[in-house]
Amino acid sequence: MFDHRDNEPGTVAEQIDDSEQELKREIIEFVKMITWFLVLFFVLKTFVIEVYEVQGPSMLPTLETDDRILVFKLPSRLSRWRLFSGLEPLDPGDIVVFDNPEDVSKRYVKRVVAKGPPRRLDNTVVAQENDPDAASGPRVSVVISEGAVFVNNQRVPKDLLPDDSAKHLAHVDEVLLAPGEFYVLGDNLAVSKDSRSFKAVDRDLVVGKAVLRIWPLTKFGLLR
Repeated sequence: MFDHRDNEPGTVAEQIDDSEQELKREIIEFVKMITWFLVLFFVLKTFVIEVYEVQGPSMLPTLETDDRILVFKLPSRLSRWRLFSGLEPLDPGDIVVFDNPEDVSKRYVKRVVAKGPPRRLDNTVVAQENDPDAASGPRVSVVISEGAVFVNNQRVPKDLLPDDSAKHLAHVDEVLLAPGEFYVLGDNLAVSKDSRSFKAVDRDLVVGKAVLRIWPLTKFGLLR
């Protein structure tokens, strides 16, 4: 007698085995996808971009406690490599996030007021006509006097400082910035701890430039 079961595509056991194999393949593909996502997230967070939550009043009125800002890290990261040593990732007026020079477990957000002399692509420093300390190489001089900030004896434009800056800028002795160093101040000078106390910030401490406020949504926009 002819048995119709001979025409079936496979036994129940074979079908179950095929289903298990398919499930295993799907699990492996899912794990691969999650792994690649985590690697991409780690690379982006470490080298490209990061969200930073502001704490404290030192940048009022520009930034308030609990504001969340997007920090662009890539240019600052690249500038530490010899191949990109001529890259200038920050300029006066930029808002920057950096590790506290006195305690690297803490981070600050301040505004760049001055930066050291630039480097050429061959990693040598560009000479300055008004070099205040030629014996130790080119430097940029920063002095706070009479309620104003002077960079290489030139008064810093008022638009880089808060409106009430004059009454909060007591005399601070000269600070000489080497290439890759920055002088930073908080927008709220009355309470800000900044380069008036810890002097220059080295580029190796810089996390990146704050470019965008993403929270709260009512204040979403580019930072200036």
